[in-house]
Amino acid sequence: MKLILLGPPGAGKGTLAVRAVDIVNVPHISTGAIFRSAITAQSPLGLKVKAIIESGKLVDDETTIELVKERLSQDDVQAGYILDGFPRTIKQAEALEKFSKIDKVINFDIPDKAVMERLSGRRVCKNCGANYHIIFHKPKKENICDICNGELYAREDDKEAAITKRLEVYREQTAPLIEFFRERGLLIDIDAQPRVEGVVNNFKKAIGI
Repeated sequence: MKLILLGPPGAGKGTLAVRAVDIVNVPHISTGAIFRSAITAQSPLGLKVKAIIESGKLVDDETTIELVKERLSQDDVQAGYILDGFPRTIKQAEALEKFSKIDKVINFDIPDKAVMERLSGRRVCKNCGANYHIIFHKPKKENICDICNGELYAREDDKEAAITKRLEVYREQTAPLIEFFRERGLLIDIDAQPRVEGVVNNFKKAIGI
């Protein structure tokens, strides 16, 4: 099964993708992971991606398409995959149609207010990178990691002004994909507001499991 996950930042796509791997038994393909791999390799393309990301912009269509097309040509995804973070634009979606056939597109339906609550409350350990939330997943000691006793902090892109900007970019560039895939009969909306198990159940119903 070849799936695409659509939704704004903070909708829970990455969390569900990890669970969905076991449910549908196909790899999770995150464009973020592809970018990080290219950056770590310090290839010319990786250095280009690094400069774009550090400037706060989205990676351009041509570069993203090239990276994803290469990844989807590998043996481990021939039986299917879960795409998270691609496509982000209509141009990317049109390019994807030319080199891979999608079965379903899962759209995470969630209001901006809920996204703001989720992301602005997220805290990350400076030492080990563990994630917490001031409401949904509190550490045992305030601002201290349960795992390594490291200090917790709010990432710059989890502050309200940054979240507002990310949502604006999403609505402008990525939200039109909802209608693009709906017109093709591929889109299924799921309620992304419940806690993880609720969203997992909604996902299973959407794909007929």
